Amino acid sequence: MNVGRPVAVPYTDQPEGVTGIDKRPVRGPVRVAAPGPKGVGGSGLAGDAVCEKRHHGGNDQAVYAVAREELDDWERELGRPLANGVFGENLTTEGVDVSGALIGERWRIGPEVVLEVTSGRIPCRTFQGHLGERGWVKRFTQKGKPGAYLRVIVPGEIRAGDRVEIVHRPDHDVTVALQFRASTTDRSLLPRLLAAGEALHPEVLADARKYAETYGN
Repeated sequence: MNVGRPVAVPYTDQPEGVTGIDKRPVRGPVRVAAPGPKGVGGSGLAGDAVCEKRHHGGNDQAVYAVAREELDDWERELGRPLANGVFGENLTTEGVDVSGALIGERWRIGPEVVLEVTSGRIPCRTFQGHLGERGWVKRFTQKGKPGAYLRVIVPGEIRAGDRVEIVHRPDHDVTVALQFRASTTDRSLLPRLLAAGEALHPEVLADARKYAETYGN
């Protein structure tokens, strides 16, 4: 479990020049709740900073999760250690196929919190600057394993080491990885996302509907 504080950096477009992307592991318990609509609400985790609310945070991006296994894979590829939270994720999971999760899949974390998968994370300039890797946005996109944004269905407290249990898997094949690919490198896939319905991040759903209306299914 990771949270970040506002830090001034030279590589963000945020008006005040600050970012909360540098998340650091914390000991629980941490309160998790829906933060409010995008543009107003920030992170779903108490004490976690979201500085650029035009693009980050809000109810449908309340929590960001990345699999430790994916960080390990990047460690081997980049030849450098990557600590939990380095991708700006709130949750670093073990044993969960985060990018392979279905849109609308629900996770119970600990005894009470329930989260729902909404979309993958789109990389940005701040992410590239934070990692310090040239061409990172393109490289991350080509990898196609973006981690998952989740909304809060049942609020409560979580702590490091809590069990993640998949309590609902919807009856469609729209994974986070498929949604990410459709939204980035292969927009012809957008109509397929409609099978996930209202569970999709609203901006992704609107994009998929517009594409389907314009170009057909």
